[in-house]
Amino acid sequence: MTTFHLSRAAFDEIERPAVEHGALKAGLFRYPTGVEAIRLENARGALIVLPYLGQMIWQAAFDGVDLTMKSIFKAPRRVPTIGETYGCFAFHSGLLRNGVPGPTDNHPSHGEMPCAAMDWAGIETGSDDRGDYLRVVGSYEYAMGFGSHYEARPSVTLRAGSARFDMAMEVTNLSAGDPMDLMYMCHVNYALSEGAEIMQQAPFTPDRTVTRTAVPAHVRPNPAYLARVAALAADPAGSRVVRGADGYDPEQVFYLRDLGTDAAGDTRLMMRRPEGDAFFARYNTTDFPKTVRWILAGHDQQVAAFALPSTCEPEGYAAEKQKGNVRSLAAGETARFIVELGHLDGEECRREAQRMSG
Repeated sequence: MTTFHLSRAAFDEIERPAVEHGALKAGLFRYPTGVEAIRLENARGALIVLPYLGQMIWQAAFDGVDLTMKSIFKAPRRVPTIGETYGCFAFHSGLLRNGVPGPTDNHPSHGEMPCAAMDWAGIETGSDDRGDYLRVVGSYEYAMGFGSHYEARPSVTLRAGSARFDMAMEVTNLSAGDPMDLMYMCHVNYALSEGAEIMQQAPFTPDRTVTRTAVPAHVRPNPAYLARVAALAADPAGSRVVRGADGYDPEQVFYLRDLGTDAAGDTRLMMRRPEGDAFFARYNTTDFPKTVRWILAGHDQQVAAFALPSTCEPEGYAAEKQKGNVRSLAAGETARFIVELGHLDGEECRREAQRMSG
């Protein structure tokens, strides 16, 4: 494995090649907004990763399909909170706090990590039993006087010839003796695909696909929306096929319970499009005991986040603490998370569907 250490001075508004490794390549450029970006590319498509802005994945496109949500943002912005640049494919939500703050919370929406100013960034090249890869790496040290002290080390790995990629996070509590709260969600904002079928390893029953009936402060409900929430709570099977007109403006949120897994403890979810291909997610349910689904079909924002792996639910710190969903990370302890994401062509989709049903 070889690591190339990056400098902000290496990024320019004209994209320049930086690293090549077999059939993989990485290019560096800077958006007109001043945000640095890395394009990781293989024969099937590309990722655009923002190495100094929380290492969010701004865009993912493979096999001629854009996997990224619809938004009003043409380019990322260097801002302190995710709502001010909410147009990315995926971001790291947490780590001390996650979700939308409740009435007694004072944390930003989705916590401090999404737009964190990363201290260091690099590109790794290597090969393993799965072939050649390029990996964006980085680190961010959070330190608050009379508060928490941790180091976050996110990464994004793209492999040769594959439209799947890994999004990972490691966090270490750097305190000499105090535990820290940990709330983490891999917030993956897949594009809304009209008529797509959600496939999951749990039935669409009220006890396993739970519709959120509480209305958060940022949602402005109307009678039709409330009626749709009640209908989905009684029969969530109505959410199996995604249709924008089905009451997803404002948003709908679901909590998935007791997802089935393989022998390694991994669960798989897909959103199979009418074209026969699919969006995909795979992760370990021990690391991610919660799975959230968020669908929105607004005029300016459209997203089908069919699988948000998480250590908690997104109702803010106080509510999650009361539910026992805030994890404690001991001094010196490291937590590791990895999610496989991406696009499946028709044949890959058929194979995964067979694996899920078997």
